[in-house]
Amino acid sequence: MPKLTFYNLPDEKRQTLVQAIKSEFSRVPLFEASISNIVKAAGIPRGSFYQYFEDKDDAFFYLLNELAEQEKYNFLSILSIHDGDLFETAVDFYKRLLEEEEHFHFLKNAFLNMTQKIEHSFARKINDNNKNGEHFKATAALIDRSNLNISSDKELFHVLQIITSITFRNLVETFAHDLSHQESLDNLKTEMNLIKKGLVRKSAVK
Repeated sequence: MPKLTFYNLPDEKRQTLVQAIKSEFSRVPLFEASISNIVKAAGIPRGSFYQYFEDKDDAFFYLLNELAEQEKYNFLSILSIHDGDLFETAVDFYKRLLEEEEHFHFLKNAFLNMTQKIEHSFARKINDNNKNGEHFKATAALIDRSNLNISSDKELFHVLQIITSITFRNLVETFAHDLSHQESLDNLKTEMNLIKKGLVRKSAVK
């Protein structure tokens, strides 16, 4: 967590520092990142960095958590735009992740150099741990369930978990194999359509 002095910075100075941190972690993964580059871009002495953060790991996880929190609310906004259509929202959300260039490179460096701490931190921010979480309740309230074959909040919660897993597995696949944005989006659409249709033919259900 950043130190109190970070939050006490004037908005413009804090945003300049955050942008410098984001640029460095978008350029290279955490283990290669340089505090020297960050402070040079931010126009601050190296000693000042340690007044705001414990170390570069602290700065990285601050940025990761902020991004995850932002994307949660972006998902809600897109869900509202699509009148609660969960699958249209999932595709549009993914498309925007691919097109946000700086976020894309930051996530690429984070995901391709994933540690248990990074995975846990991002997953914890993106997903509520249970169906009683505030974010799940806000999401569930916006979802149009009229065409969904689910009978409870518990089932909806697990559907969202599945969609989240598909989304981030496709991101990792894209980063690992340098897929084009279009190929990546097509892969996601294929998997979302499979989930929409279901995998068992009705005539085969006993």
